[in-house]
Amino acid sequence: MRADGIRLHSVAGSRSFRVLWLLYELGLEPEVISYDIAKGDLRNPEFLGLSPAGRVPVLEIDRQVLFESGAIVEYLAETHPQAGLAPMPGEPERAKYLTWLHYAETVGVLIQNLNLQQVFLPDPSMRSPTVIGIEVKRLAISLKPLERLFAAQDYLLARGFSAADTMMGFTLESARHYVHFDRFPALSAYKARIEARPAYQRALETEGLQQFYDREFYEVPEG
Repeated sequence: MRADGIRLHSVAGSRSFRVLWLLYELGLEPEVISYDIAKGDLRNPEFLGLSPAGRVPVLEIDRQVLFESGAIVEYLAETHPQAGLAPMPGEPERAKYLTWLHYAETVGVLIQNLNLQQVFLPDPSMRSPTVIGIEVKRLAISLKPLERLFAAQDYLLARGFSAADTMMGFTLESARHYVHFDRFPALSAYKARIEARPAYQRALETEGLQQFYDREFYEVPEG
């Protein structure tokens, strides 16, 4: 383990990217332990002892074990207030920060449903074109408030970049596999803005190639 005692359990292209990106934004240097879903790594007893549901990310820090990306992001931002990446209780935009931070999972669940249908089902005949079509529409609808927001400001908060952006940024990278982003110019500009950040680029380099998507875009299958 690194001298600072931070260990991140990660799968490339998963929600663990949110945490790795934020750690780099905070100037922290984690040891990254990578797993391969296809090999069943997340079901081994040692990992299940850290993550009861067998999911990443898991962060070992401050002699604690944390799981759930939203909880980890909140913990990191609030235990490093000097970075200014989260409004503290009583500060302006605190409520908006918490709202957008967790809205990322509203979008993320829709992507998760599409991933199950389009990526993880072993037999294409098991896919439901009806379900996929509905979920794509719901995903597009969930992006519309973000399009309106980013037409008026650069980040989720008017004050600037925050930890909420690390939650949302990962989600948008996945969303582009199912929704055409040319329909969302302000959202596309936001995505390019956050991806240009050095910490984002470093997280990509550290994490390596994602293991999920085998194409750039997944069309709704004919049914």
